[in-house]
Amino acid sequence: MATMQNRLANVGHLLNESLGVRTTDNRPRLSPVPDARDMGRRPLRGFGRVDIHQVIPDPQQPRTEFDEEAISSLAANIKAKGQLHPIHVRWSEEAERWVIVSGERRWRAARNAGLTTVDCFFHEQPLSNGQILELQLIENLMREDLRPIEEAKAFQSLMDLNNWNGKQLAEALQIPASKVSRSLALLDLPAEFQQQVDTGQMAARTAYELSRLVNEDDRQRLATQSADGRLTPADAAIAVRQMPIKRAAKAQSIRQTFFADNACQVVVTAPRESTYHHLEAALLQALEEVRLRIENGIRL
Repeated sequence: MATMQNRLANVGHLLNESLGVRTTDNRPRLSPVPDARDMGRRPLRGFGRVDIHQVIPDPQQPRTEFDEEAISSLAANIKAKGQLHPIHVRWSEEAERWVIVSGERRWRAARNAGLTTVDCFFHEQPLSNGQILELQLIENLMREDLRPIEEAKAFQSLMDLNNWNGKQLAEALQIPASKVSRSLALLDLPAEFQQQVDTGQMAARTAYELSRLVNEDDRQRLATQSADGRLTPADAAIAVRQMPIKRAAKAQSIRQTFFADNACQVVVTAPRESTYHHLEAALLQALEEVRLRIENGIRL
């Protein structure tokens, strides 16, 4: 997961902030008239430190389970080295507390370590539900202990949130598209298989191979062999190649052919939702390219 962290560090300022990196130091001071949000908070509004009891978890956080052993390990690290990365918080007028946007795991560990204050990035302006969810999902993707199914669900949520396809998500996170497709394939598996992946009973690579199978009996048989330790991921890949597998659906498109008097044909392939106006624009652009080639003496 360390490689994932390095790659995610390039996804704009959101990830830079999640890693505690500040590209500017142009931050406003606290207002001279204190209010509830400034209680126990010092010294800068954009970034600073707040009393830990002034921070509460977000009830809408997509992550519902926390590994107590991992948090204890992080708490020991924080106790020894301090809090290395700030958390993100937003102000709640209703609760009169700072609500965690991302970094609840670090907050829990800091509390267990006995810290009385916590370093934060303060989001002064209201965040939309989509912005909050995106920050939380990206934060979760940066965890080293991220489970395969958690990662797949985070990928799917980011795609739904931004109306992305798998390729666009891969480009945004700067990871291979194959990693996204393999991860999402795990969500097509029955719940019992997903549970086996999360508990480590079945390797994620094996689960991906099983997701490609058409026949449920074949899938169940290989899953049983995997649970018994008789099937490695490499064995699963070999076995699946000899069985009927799902084929990727072909992209829907239209094909139009235009005939000219000089016996030439112009064939245009376009997305299914295209109109003749789209075809006209494409043909005009192609015609301009043809004219440029003629002017430059380029031969067929």
